[in-house]
Amino acid sequence: MSLATDPPAWLWVACTVAAAGVQTARNAAQRSLTGRLGTVGATHVRFLFGLPFGLLFLAGLAASTGLASLQPSWSYAAWALMGAVFQILGTALMLAAMRERSFVVSIAYVKTEPVQIALFGLVFLGERLSLQASAAVLVATAGVLLMSIPAGAAGRGMEGASGDVPSTRLPGGGRVPRAALFGVLSGAMFALSAVGFRGAILALGEGPFYLRATATLATSLAMQTALLTGWLLWRDRAVLGEILRLWRPSLLAGAAGALASQLWFLAFSLQAAAAVRTVGLAEILFAQAVSHRLFAQGTTAREAVGMAMMVGGVIWLLLAGP
Repeated sequence: MSLATDPPAWLWVACTVAAAGVQTARNAAQRSLTGRLGTVGATHVRFLFGLPFGLLFLAGLAASTGLASLQPSWSYAAWALMGAVFQILGTALMLAAMRERSFVVSIAYVKTEPVQIALFGLVFLGERLSLQASAAVLVATAGVLLMSIPAGAAGRGMEGASGDVPSTRLPGGGRVPRAALFGVLSGAMFALSAVGFRGAILALGEGPFYLRATATLATSLAMQTALLTGWLLWRDRAVLGEILRLWRPSLLAGAAGALASQLWFLAFSLQAAAAVRTVGLAEILFAQAVSHRLFAQGTTAREAVGMAMMVGGVIWLLLAGP
């Protein structure tokens, strides 16, 4: 059995779980930079310092297998650009949500991403999940929401632990907490980016899955670096200088970001994006472990039920198959 032509069925799951763990470390490193660099600057760190690692990954594969099997096209470029732009927007909105007072609630809304990916994947790629898989995605996502929303938040309109939070007026006259708005929009942007990257990987032809995934990673990081560098040169050159001065923590965030993206892209090359992101909800467990919520503060009954729903939904998805 050749890994390039017949990868084991479990490989996409292993890549996804590993990606979720590495992404937890990247989010922690990137979040620490937001206060000093602002939202756009902290977003740029992920791509600027991730690009050298993405190129290194591709160079290693090029030296061992060559690039002749890749079939780049305008369709590939369009899919990659779609993924790159929406990932920038998703990252910026996620970091903006993290700066709001309702931090946990906003992150819960970001994690509606698997449901949105299932819809966008059907519209853009024609990837239809089975009825059981769709139900599993809904159960796992509902579990994440139940775990993440603070006790009593639902009764106060999802506003979080304190009642007076920044909000945005809707066209109909109602108001919604900005953290929740940013979180939902971030989930939508990440969903569209996942569909774009999956489309780019599929558009590269029939080469080895790991080569198509790595080439797409390097391409998207180059696009993102160029776009955000141009934006900052135009709007805020001082931030670029500050990014360079903070190169040590930025390098850590970039390396973790590139490795996490490499693992996500490998999973996308093997499986539908909605299934990948649903298994990727394991990131919630990693994040809780890092923050010692599960150990230092214990687990409430509501959190335990949510955790069981999330894990059960993921197991259901794996048993049913996408």
